[in-house]
Amino acid sequence: MLALLSVAVGGATGAVLRYLVTGWVHKGLPPTFPYGTITVNIVGSLIVGFVSGIFAARAPSREHLGQLFLIVGVCGGFTTFSAFSAETYHLIERGAVLPAALNATLQVVGALAAVLAGFWLSRQV
Repeated sequence: MLALLSVAVGGATGAVLRYLVTGWVHKGLPPTFPYGTITVNIVGSLIVGFVSGIFAARAPSREHLGQLFLIVGVCGGFTTFSAFSAETYHLIERGAVLPAALNATLQVVGALAAVLAGFWLSRQV
């Protein structure tokens, strides 16, 4: 039961953070491109890589409530593949094929690079 509560509280926290960060990013950039979603997906991936690396080094064989809270909950609520998919579709629908391809490339490559960077960072501490 405690594991479910950790995931639920983390998910709510991540969703609120996603809303705030996406809104903040869109205040300074044009709304014609999904900069906010790119930001949360890459930052969230960096956090997932870092936290996963920390837990893997310190508690590799057991599930930890902090891990469930941060990775499954907060990062699961913070990052959003469904928003990425919908925004990419809307770009294509508007005929913005090149921006759609750029969005998909930045999201996937950026998130993978951020996970790698997060794991690397976790080994530096």
